[in-house]
Formats: sequence, structure tokens, C-alpha cells
Amino acid sequence: MALKLVFLGRLEDLAGAGEMEILTVSSLAEVLAGLEPELAAALNSAKVRLAVNGKLVADRGALMLRDGDELAFLPPVSGG
Repeated sequence: MALKLVFLGRLEDLAGAGEMEILTVSSLAEVLAGLEPELAAALNSAKVRLAVNGKLVADRGALMLRDGDELAFLPPVSGG
């Protein structure tokens, strides 16, 4: 089926959309492998936080995705 990817902040600009659906894969590496190289590099930054189904991911390496999951990419917060 599908995974829903959500891009917030400047990552939305890089992705060209706030959301996209991809075929279900089980790991972050597989998600990134299917994206444009520039976008994948930005998303793979240690400064970008991940959330699966609204819950922040503490360990990227342990991330396991399932059909129907929503994977959100959250850029670092900036401001004054």
C-alpha cells in the first residue's frame, strides 16, 4: 500500500509539496533511496527530527515503518 511523507518548513520547499505518498518500505534508508538526492541529503541531516504517526522518533536506526504510517520530517526551529 502506501506511506505518507510530510515535509514541514523549508523541507516543504525542497520537496516541492507538503506531502507525498510512496510505496510502503520498512526503513528510513529505503525512503531516502527513493527520493531526489538533494532532498534525501537534507532529510538525512541529524538536525532534522522525525515523527511517525505524530510521535517523535528517538532512534533513527530503530525506525520500522508499516503500511499506512505517516512519516513527518521536522526541520530545526529557528527564530529570535
